[in-house]
Amino acid sequence: MTTATSQPSWPAGYRINPRVAGPAADIVQGFQGLPAAAVGDAMSRNTGTLGLRQYHAKLDTTICGPAFTVRVRPGDNLMIHKALMMVEPGDVLVIDGGADVTQALVGGLMRTTCVARKIAGLVIDGAVRDLVEWAEDGMPIWARGHTHRGPTKDGPGEINVPISCAGLAVLPGDLIVADADGVVAIRADEAADILARTRAHLEKEAKIRETNRTGTADPERFDAVLRAKGLPV
Repeated sequence: MTTATSQPSWPAGYRINPRVAGPAADIVQGFQGLPAAAVGDAMSRNTGTLGLRQYHAKLDTTICGPAFTVRVRPGDNLMIHKALMMVEPGDVLVIDGGADVTQALVGGLMRTTCVARKIAGLVIDGAVRDLVEWAEDGMPIWARGHTHRGPTKDGPGEINVPISCAGLAVLPGDLIVADADGVVAIRADEAADILARTRAHLEKEAKIRETNRTGTADPERFDAVLRAKGLPV
């Protein structure tokens, strides 16, 4: 029993927290279409998911939006169904499924719900099924694997808590950027700074790409590094 001022008492393994809004809309818009690799480079090149692949067909698909996090028991999707009742348009559903691929966490019926709720996409450290439906345009998804075997709906599970998804630490409201290369998460309070760093990195890459194209790259870019290591170049 709870009062107006007390916190609810959750059974072990269960928790449902409110949605976290994430960065301001103009910051989210600024990241739209930016490559995940460039964002990762601006964040030290040591962050992002490992071992996930896209299951939508269009290779040039990109997504960007605030993380709505879910942690489930491997092979159980009860709390994913609850999360889909709480998400808002533009959210990215990020699911810690414990890297289990023996039972699918989402399938074609849930895809229909995702489309209706207008979320930006899904990132799942677990398995999916109904691949033909997920390949259709309109609902990007990244997952660890796939299987025809369906999930249970018993719990436990937690919503909007810190999770680990395929080696990536994700907090509710983190900004998720994903494309064919991978998925990165940006802390909401760092997003404006990372956006500026990413744009500067892309400008630097554009100059390098042009010297590569014209054959005018400065050999000292790498020779200086090699000499510093003692190579006679």
